[in-house]
Amino acid sequence: MKVIIIGLGYVGLPIAISFAKKYDTYGFDINETKIQKYKEGIDLTEEVGSDELNNTHLHFTSNSEDIKKADVIIITVPTPIDKNNKPNLSDLKNATNMVAMNLKKGSIIIYESTVYPGTTEEVCVPIIEKVSGYIYNKDFFVGYSPERINPGDKKHKFENIKKIVSGSNYEVTEKIADLYQKCLVRKPVKVSSIKVAEAAKIIENSQRDINIAFINEISKIFHIMNIDTYEVLEAASTKWNFLNFKPGLVGGHCIGVDPYYLAYKARKMNFNPKVILSGRKMNDSMGYYIAENIKEKILAHDLSLENSNVLIKGLTFKENVNDIRNSKVMDIIKYLKKENINVYLEDKHVNNFELKKMYNYSLSNNIPKVDVVVFAVKHKEYYNMNIEDLNNLYDNKYKIVFDIHGIFNKNELLERGFEVWRL
Repeated sequence: MKVIIIGLGYVGLPIAISFAKKYDTYGFDINETKIQKYKEGIDLTEEVGSDELNNTHLHFTSNSEDIKKADVIIITVPTPIDKNNKPNLSDLKNATNMVAMNLKKGSIIIYESTVYPGTTEEVCVPIIEKVSGYIYNKDFFVGYSPERINPGDKKHKFENIKKIVSGSNYEVTEKIADLYQKCLVRKPVKVSSIKVAEAAKIIENSQRDINIAFINEISKIFHIMNIDTYEVLEAASTKWNFLNFKPGLVGGHCIGVDPYYLAYKARKMNFNPKVILSGRKMNDSMGYYIAENIKEKILAHDLSLENSNVLIKGLTFKENVNDIRNSKVMDIIKYLKKENINVYLEDKHVNNFELKKMYNYSLSNNIPKVDVVVFAVKHKEYYNMNIEDLNNLYDNKYKIVFDIHGIFNKNELLERGFEVWRL
């Protein structure tokens, strides 16, 4: 059996590497530079590592003709939102069109990209039928198995997560389950329809988004009341059924995107979702909320905005990854720069070329003494940072620390003369 994975990002690459251990597998991406890097053993995603790349049997390709060899095609392309927070399915449609042009009769096409319920059969299948001329569930079959890759998470890897699988009929569901089973430690969970699988994925992240939004709102309330949110959460967590979500910046291309997909589909069906969009609005506001508090702290010490220096440590959308797409840290930077505050950027995980290309910002080479240090992302290296090294970053006696995620021991910092703000 020949398998081809379409899209080799942080989702597609681990899947392709895994499948190559059991099947004759091709990994396809339209980005020829990316393909070349993978062939050289350079892991741009930081998800599998150079050792895996150098020892894999995976065939890397950017030639769409290779799709013609495949019995199974797995599509893992990005599904972002546009500037109006509406689903942008252009990559998904383009990938589907390309697959349809090179489709072998009898093949199974499995989608892993996150979509709203109904997308696979209402958007993708018609494209395949029109372009290929084949008949659905006769000449080709489809399935949906939502990706559950958690970037930067070395514990929950593709091989040991529980996968949901679905197919366009019972027999196809069974085939897809058997296909994945050979690559996984756990038995896949079979569901009754593709729509159910799509819906399961969309609510996984929407639920998390809403829970974090609640804690973010609580954090704002507790700031007004001069109560430490993290201390409250620690106390509340002593109850057996308390859900210990933490406040923070919620960006990226899963939690920060998926609720908009569900809301879009709901509105199409004349239902106006309130809780989902309320949570998204709260989480989208947090970057600006943090930036406003930085400004207020500076002014509270009679420092001029134009002469104040702020160092932001951590720029990615979450910890221990190199991905800056839809990072809410950029909202902090945008606000501070608009206020003419001098902003310096540091993140060893980030590629400066990508940062410049995506946001027109650059990592700082020569960082002067600063007035405020903002730990915007909880990269693992920050947990090991020496307080003396932190102390040496400052220019004055105030030593303002914005520890967004509670990395440091607050009392220890206070004892050393730091002024601490955290969500």
